[in-house]
Amino acid sequence: MTTTADTAPLCLLADIPDGGAAEVQAPVGGEVESLLVYRHGDEARAYYNVCPHAGRRLDYAPGKFLVRSGSIICAAHGATFQADSGLCLQGPCRGESLRAVPVIVADGVVRLSGGA
Repeated sequence: MTTTADTAPLCLLADIPDGGAAEVQAPVGGEVESLLVYRHGDEARAYYNVCPHAGRRLDYAPGKFLVRSGSIICAAHGATFQADSGLCLQGPCRGESLRAVPVIVADGVVRLSGGA
């Protein structure tokens, strides 16, 4: 059985502004990956920091993301993703989604879920 003590911590939820995102480096599938962690209230979602359109990073500068009104915007081509689901709503990869990484929030700490 996996418990929160067994999962890797990514960051503190309080370190991410509500409605904002932060970049973290984390081991996923045996490789260290750049992840975007989005906060919505007491919840968090995580995605690989890669746009499905051309494989470029989503941030406009290391760890700096365009997040507005619940949308994540790719700095390279302007693709707009629904932050809660990762679905691309407009732009060159419309209908595709960001690759989610399962996370949990426990005691104010965002951690990789046991399945990551």
